Amino acid sequence: MEYFALIYSLVDDYLERRAALRDKHLSLAKEANSRGELILAGAFSGPADRALLIFRVKDKAVIEEFIRKDPYVNNGLVTRWEIRPWSVVIGT
Repeated sequence: MEYFALIYSLVDDYLERRAALRDKHLSLAKEANSRGELILAGAFSGPADRALLIFRVKDKAVIEEFIRKDPYVNNGLVTRWEIRPWSVVIGT
């Protein structure tokens, strides 16, 4: 199992637009968390211009499938994303 960071870049009015999609997005994230794939997730604040989601999976295809299903992506709240392998040195 490897760690990956999924970094979302968000639209300027993300906080205003997310309300209508938040329940579906959180449901998707909670399902991934319950499977042990998504470890931590949240938006940066001051400003809320990016979000960071930490996954622990065997293959980044799992993350790509998450992105394909994410209503934030499908409805234009995410302008771009990046999946980066993350080398964890301290912690589990």
